[in-house]
Amino acid sequence: MTATEVHRTIDAIWRLESARIIAGLTRMMRDVGVAEELAQDALVAALEQWPESGVPDNPGAWLMATAKHRAIDRIRRDKRLELKQQEIGRDLETRPDPTDAELEAALEEDLGDDLLRLMFISCHPVLSTEARVALTLRLLGGLTTDEIARAFLVPEATVAQRIVRAKRTLAAKKVPFEVPPEDERAARLSSVLEVLYLIFNEGYSATAGDDWTRPALCQEALRLGRVLAELMPKEPEIHGLVALMEIQASRLTARVGPSGEPIPLLDQDRARWDRLLIRRGFAALLRAEEIGSGFGPYVLQAAIAACHAQAQTAEDTDWVRIATLYEALGKVAPSPVVELNRAVAVAMAHGPDRGLEIVEGLIGEPALKGYHLLPSVRGDLLERLGRRDEARAEFERAASLTRNDRERAVLLRRAAVCGREALDDA
Repeated sequence: MTATEVHRTIDAIWRLESARIIAGLTRMMRDVGVAEELAQDALVAALEQWPESGVPDNPGAWLMATAKHRAIDRIRRDKRLELKQQEIGRDLETRPDPTDAELEAALEEDLGDDLLRLMFISCHPVLSTEARVALTLRLLGGLTTDEIARAFLVPEATVAQRIVRAKRTLAAKKVPFEVPPEDERAARLSSVLEVLYLIFNEGYSATAGDDWTRPALCQEALRLGRVLAELMPKEPEIHGLVALMEIQASRLTARVGPSGEPIPLLDQDRARWDRLLIRRGFAALLRAEEIGSGFGPYVLQAAIAACHAQAQTAEDTDWVRIATLYEALGKVAPSPVVELNRAVAVAMAHGPDRGLEIVEGLIGEPALKGYHLLPSVRGDLLERLGRRDEARAEFERAASLTRNDRERAVLLRRAAVCGREALDDA
C-alpha cells in the first residue's frame, strides 16, 4: 500500500472512529477541547507511523489505545504539577493513584452513552447556532475546518474561530458532560435535532454558491440522526427527523438536472427516487407513530414527506391531506414559513386563489423579510392565475434575494417567460 493509499485509509477510519474516541476522552478529561487535542495527537501518530508499519488489523482500537495513553500521561503530568504548585496533596497521599489499567477501564465504559453526551454538549444552547453546527461536524462528523468551511462557503479562519470559541465557552460555563436531566431533556434534545436538520437542509438546498445540493452534508446529518435514534430509541421526534431526512434524501439525485439546474418536486422523475431510502423513512415514521406520545413537528413533516413519496405521479399527490398536516404543524410549531408551505398545499388542493389569500397575509411578516421563497411562491400563484406581469416582478424580486446561483438562474428564466407571455397577452 502506497503512502497516499495509507493516508486515504486513515482519513476514512478517522471519519468512522473519531467521535467515539473524542467522546470517551471527554468523559475522562471533562474538557471537550482537551479531548479533541488528545484524539488529534493519536491521528498524527497514525499518519507518522502507519505508512512505515502498515495499517493495524484493528485501526480503531489502535487509535483509541494511543489516545488513552496520551490521556493517562496528561493526567499524571497534571497531578504532579498540582502537587508541586499547591502543597495540598494530603488526599492524594492517602489515596493511591489509579493504575493505567483502571484509567483504561474507565474509558471503555458506556461508549454509547458517551456519544450521546457528546451530541448534547456539541449542540448545547449556550453556543450560537453557527458554533453548534461547526462543532458537531468537527467532533461528531470528523470533518476538518477546511471541509466545513467549503460546505458552508465561509472562510476557513471563520470556522476555526467558531470552534475555538465554542470550546472555550463550554469550558468557561463548566457545561457538564452528561445526558441532560429529565426536566431539561426535551429542550436540549430539540437543540440537537435542530442542528442535525440545519446540516441536512444546507445539503438539500444550499443557501449560497454554485451548487444546488451538497449530498455529503445530507449523508452526514442522516448518519448522525441514525446514531441518535439507536441511542435514544424511545424518542418519537428523533425517529420523525430520521424519517424526514431519509425520505427527502431519496430525492437528491432527481433534484438536479444534467447541468446542475434545480428540478422542482412536481417535475422530478420519480423513477430516480431511491426506494430503499423511502422504505427506511417509512419504517422510521412507523416507529415514531408506534411510540404514541403525540405528533411533534418532525413527525408531522415526515408524514408530509411520506405523502409525496407515496404518490406514483405528481398528479396522485394527496394535497388535501398535506394541507391538513401543515395546519396541524402550524399549531404545534407555528411559524410564517410553515404558513407559507401551507399556502402552497392549499393552492394545490383548492386552487391558486385560495393559496394566494394566505400568502397575501404573510407579506408584512418581519420574519419573511428578505426570504426569497415568499415572492417566489407568490409569483408562482400569480402566474397560475394569469397575472403574468405581476408574477414577473415577483420572480425578479425572488432572484435578487436568493444567494444560490442555480436558483437565481431558474427564477430569472421564469421571470423572462412571464414577461414574454404578458406581452403576448397585451
